[in-house]
Amino acid sequence: MPKKRVKKGKSSGRQSKKRRSILRYLLNLFFKLSILGVVFCAVILIYVDGQVRQKFEGKRWELPAKVYARPLEMYVGQTLSQDHLRKELSQLGYRVVSSATGPGTVEFATSRVRLFTRGFAFPDEIEPSRKLLIDFSEGRVQRILDENTQQSLALIRLEPVLVGGIYPRSNEDRHLIRLEESPPMLKEALLVVEDRDFYDHHGVSPKGILRAAIVNARAGRFVQGGSTLTQQLIKNFYLTSDRTLSRKLLELPMALAMDFRYEKDEILEAYLNEVYLGQSGVRAVHGFGLASQFYFGRPISELELHQVALLVALVKGPSFYDPRRNPERAKARRDLVINLLADHDYVSATERDQAIAEPLGVRESRRMRSGSFPAYLDLVKRQLLKEYRDEDLSTEGLLIFTSLDPIAQAHADASISGVLAELEQRHGERAGNLQGAMVVTDPRTGEVLAVVGGKDTRFQGFNRALDARRAVGSLIKPAIFLAAIEQGYTLASVLQDTPVELRMPNGDIWQPQNFDRQSHGDVLLITALARSFNQSTVHLGLEIGLPSVIDVLKRLGVERNIQALPSLMLGAQEMSPMEMAEVYQTLAADGFRMPLRSIRMVTTADGEELSRYPFQLRQQVAPEPIYLIRHAMQEVGRSGTARSAYQTLPSALNFAGKTGTSNDQRDSWFAGFTGSRLAVVWVGRDDNRPLPFTSTGGALPVWTQFMHQERSESLSPRRPDAIAMQWIDEASGWLSDPMCEGSRQLPFIQGTEPRFSVDCGQFAPVEEPPASESDSGGWFRNLFR
Repeated sequence: MPKKRVKKGKSSGRQSKKRRSILRYLLNLFFKLSILGVVFCAVILIYVDGQVRQKFEGKRWELPAKVYARPLEMYVGQTLSQDHLRKELSQLGYRVVSSATGPGTVEFATSRVRLFTRGFAFPDEIEPSRKLLIDFSEGRVQRILDENTQQSLALIRLEPVLVGGIYPRSNEDRHLIRLEESPPMLKEALLVVEDRDFYDHHGVSPKGILRAAIVNARAGRFVQGGSTLTQQLIKNFYLTSDRTLSRKLLELPMALAMDFRYEKDEILEAYLNEVYLGQSGVRAVHGFGLASQFYFGRPISELELHQVALLVALVKGPSFYDPRRNPERAKARRDLVINLLADHDYVSATERDQAIAEPLGVRESRRMRSGSFPAYLDLVKRQLLKEYRDEDLSTEGLLIFTSLDPIAQAHADASISGVLAELEQRHGERAGNLQGAMVVTDPRTGEVLAVVGGKDTRFQGFNRALDARRAVGSLIKPAIFLAAIEQGYTLASVLQDTPVELRMPNGDIWQPQNFDRQSHGDVLLITALARSFNQSTVHLGLEIGLPSVIDVLKRLGVERNIQALPSLMLGAQEMSPMEMAEVYQTLAADGFRMPLRSIRMVTTADGEELSRYPFQLRQQVAPEPIYLIRHAMQEVGRSGTARSAYQTLPSALNFAGKTGTSNDQRDSWFAGFTGSRLAVVWVGRDDNRPLPFTSTGGALPVWTQFMHQERSESLSPRRPDAIAMQWIDEASGWLSDPMCEGSRQLPFIQGTEPRFSVDCGQFAPVEEPPASESDSGGWFRNLFR
């Protein structure tokens, strides 16, 4: 018996030792696992903290470059109608009201306008918001009064219209706002709907998680996340929107890290600029700043309670509550937000009822207002890419200030689309699928004011103004006649408008004809240009030689290679409307070459200047020859091929221009300028089929309609000292007298006046002119001399 007890004691001891050994092992294992867990968690937290800091303290967003139009400057004595001002303010999203009491509002009266401007931070100075009283009289600004200071102002600038942006590959867009710039009730509405404990929790809300867990358990799937605003920001910044457990587990420590690192207001401001609130075509609308423009067409600072509530309502689901597609659903959600504000005493019952009574009031168009200028924006991008990387343009938030005139652009768009629609209706199938392009510049500065790339002026596709290279037809003739004037010809020189037949080196026969299929015999040089006679132009070109013509074209601004072929004299050379605008810009600017420019300045997002594009010019043609050719181009409108323009334009509006129709009527052109506007218009088909009209029936009506809407300044050329006016006989080109029948007054460079006079009873001719010599066999030699 004792022996058995001894055995039992030994067995019990061994078991006790074994239990203690297992316990020590488990404790040791737990300690090691705990250390590993702590290390693992520390690594995770360090990694998560690094990820949060990297983006939140670095470049949070890829900010597209913002492209602005020229600001409208208003000054006393300026030619500006109330109608033009109304169009400008409409582009800027100003509201016409009965009483202008806040920024972005305007009231119109018979002869005065009360305007409450928004102000703008220009690179050179900050233009403050002002309450202005502007008096008008006979289409001019008479007085500008600051009603707050009761001081008369000499000059004020409105904020520039946002033309558009240069976007990153993500196609995201946003207008950054600061929390203190947000409208009343935006912060309160967002918190009362999305995260009432935002300022009390540490990035994660246990109550919200518990509430979501109960809802998800009942549903048997993830239907509610219980996310705080911080967690939503983490999801949008760093993670995906997938409702998975792994994403949720990663979201929690990141939210804690963000809340630990940053102030609540900084997190909330980031959320205001990051949250997704809609879709404009392929471009995602992020942030309340851009959403305000997308839905209401105005800055967020000008929103009213019912509009703020709608934007907050969209946070839950921009597609589900889309006010354009689902207005009833959107209004119900908006009204819920308003009621919650009232329930939490942020607004009174009266304010609640007034806000709920308001309609949604969203813009009909899904296009951003800033996307209305695709052809012009294309030009700006091409010029910028010569100096900046595409990545810098699309991600650094650069500010680009251009010379775009929104009023001129609107008039150009309306002229192209309106006239082409009329032509298609009038000519039926023969004018089907018409297209057009237009370039508008300021002849005094060389700035590009408007660009139209096609009939659909909002289409972001083939830009015909820049890329459609078409035969220019008679638009080339001013260069030929200018080359002749430089060689000693005058506006009264007699040209032969007779049949011409040239045997080309390859054996082909070239027989150019006039448009009316008639020859007109001896004609004055000014008449040949005004009426666009082809035969006299070819005879003239043969006399002066193609090298002289090409030299003039190069000096006027043509940079492409020009083939020295006889057909050049009738415009077989292909060029784009922008290239022709370069040529006519030099003609309009008194012979000074002004490279066309669309950009004035580029700055950083903070307004620091990066690039400036100043006014440049170089004299390419002497003042006397340019004065004569411009005088002849004015005759195109008074008695020549463009005289129909004066059926619409006032007779007091002096302009110079040239019609152009290519072979077989495939292209219709007109280029012309007044004192303050130059416009080049092309009308044709992309498939190059013939048109049922010439330049006078296509491009000229577009140009005329544009100039009629612009009400530009009349062309008033300054006569150089070396120019003298003389009366000449239209039939012979000799000197005449104002009393003689068929006489007219023309300008001459001193020393080039005719040597002979006609006898019309006033005086006898001094001597008979020698007979003109013919050199029909030397045309090929003269052509290349």
